[in-house]
Amino acid sequence: MAPRLSVVVPIYNVERYLGECLDSIAAQTFEDFECVMVDDGSTDDGPVIAKAYAARDGRFRLVQQENKGLGAARNTGWRHLAPGTEYLAFVDSDDTLPPHAYQLMISTLDETGSDFVTGNAMRLRTTGLSPSHAHRRPFRETRLRTHVSELPALVTDRTAWNKVYRRSFFDAAGIRYPEGILYEDAPVSVPHHFLAERVDVLADPIYHWRVREDGALSITQKKTDPRGLIDRVRSMELVREWLLARPEPQFASYLGAYDRNCLVEEIPMFFWSIPDGDRNYWEVYQRHVSRLLNAIGPERIADLNAQLRLKYRLTLTDAMNRFIAVQRLHRAVRRTRQAAARRAAAVRR
Repeated sequence: MAPRLSVVVPIYNVERYLGECLDSIAAQTFEDFECVMVDDGSTDDGPVIAKAYAARDGRFRLVQQENKGLGAARNTGWRHLAPGTEYLAFVDSDDTLPPHAYQLMISTLDETGSDFVTGNAMRLRTTGLSPSHAHRRPFRETRLRTHVSELPALVTDRTAWNKVYRRSFFDAAGIRYPEGILYEDAPVSVPHHFLAERVDVLADPIYHWRVREDGALSITQKKTDPRGLIDRVRSMELVREWLLARPEPQFASYLGAYDRNCLVEEIPMFFWSIPDGDRNYWEVYQRHVSRLLNAIGPERIADLNAQLRLKYRLTLTDAMNRFIAVQRLHRAVRRTRQAAARRAAAVRR
């Protein structure tokens, strides 16, 4: 009989972290799973570690391919799942899970019948665990059988690895990870939220998301890398293209909600790194963000607060020197307020 759960783990040059990741999967209190490890052309000893795991634990098996990137490796893992598994999850090979994660998530799905379950995450550092700011809003409380239209903050739940999907839902949705770009999670995770009938949201942390502190930053941690900016904009465009292609009338309102989130939450993430970038980074920001803003429609900007309206107007008119001056001032004010808040908190203690 097929195991109930399939876990896909793409592997690329993570020998330092891979053993800890696989150990955390093997230690799950939910034991009825298979783990499909996908060696994406690693040049380190990660495949040696993976092969050793497969040799001693029959639930683990290794698929190998030439390097194609994370999205392609996830898709390869999906194509190599055992037939008939009921649930599907993805894990990044430098991260870990608490022992109860899959037991909690699958028991929740068994109870509710929802299309997938998504859970809270913690950031994993050498000093220990801390809450993930990126997951704070959607996971403040547990909500079963909900939907992004009922809990709008779920539009920010973009990560692939904090979810367990009912495999029938994942397969029928027909959405695969884009290949050849970074930020490949959102063009799958966000459409799934809109497409699902019901989703379970767990406040319990079910994933430990590593912050690399050894100098080998992941490319998404390099805040002024032009490729990261280009691919993040492309990721938003892919979500928009999917929403625009849906014929059902409710998807027009979903697109409006997604566009607003891009304007008030996702694009502003670029603002903080702009003063630290070079001229090439500024030009890449101006060109690619302007393209996205024009696609969303400048009329949508009129509904935003004054600060965002100013920054978007400066972006669209290519007034980058003024934009950078405004952003440096904003950053200085923010740091001053944060320092004052820390001093006030210290006095209260």
